[in-house]
Amino acid sequence: MIRVQEIGKAYRSGRRQVEALDEVSCTVQQGETLAVVGKSGSGKTTLLNCIGGLERPDSGRIACLGENIHELSRRALSMFQREHLGFVFQFGNLLSYLTVHENIEFPLALNRVPRRERDLRVSALLERIGLGNSARALPGELSGGEVQRISFARAIAHRPQILLADEPTASLDSQTAHDLVQLMLDVVRDQAASLIVTTHDPVVIELTDSIMHLRDGKVVEESRTTVL
Repeated sequence: MIRVQEIGKAYRSGRRQVEALDEVSCTVQQGETLAVVGKSGSGKTTLLNCIGGLERPDSGRIACLGENIHELSRRALSMFQREHLGFVFQFGNLLSYLTVHENIEFPLALNRVPRRERDLRVSALLERIGLGNSARALPGELSGGEVQRISFARAIAHRPQILLADEPTASLDSQTAHDLVQLMLDVVRDQAASLIVTTHDPVVIELTDSIMHLRDGKVVEESRTTVL
């Protein structure tokens, strides 16, 4: 479960202080999905980064799986991220010098999964995302949509309990976007994971359990898209 309680985050922009997040709260249970929507600059990515431990909020509390992640030591936070979190970044963030197979394998190697199991898991994921013949390709040889699918496979390779996705369908055509979102939701159900996704995409919004609208760092509306 993810529980965000009244977090705030501000940045300096010249002489001006910008409130990226202003007392934002939300809760996502295991097996649930939340879409965070809002215009560019509304605080969506900052919220995701704070939940994932990539940025530290100035105030408030974030508990993931019962752990107040910003009270963990740097080493403990790194271990928590490695074992329990999966990130899908907007532009893939694949390592350009590693093959597709090696990129997906990377979190498994960090978690010391045996080599044979790593190979089997990566091969299964490549087949699942429709790129079974691309294992030896480098990221620079792939299309934007293929890079995003590889990024997703890497994010779920270690079977995380929390999945965070930042505009995962931004570079995809509508059919590929729908397929990727459906795959994300299948993973959430299969692994009883929690998913938070930032998006403008109506395909994503329609398929998630609930929606949170941000404007200028504040929650302005919350709603559910499914019936409890």
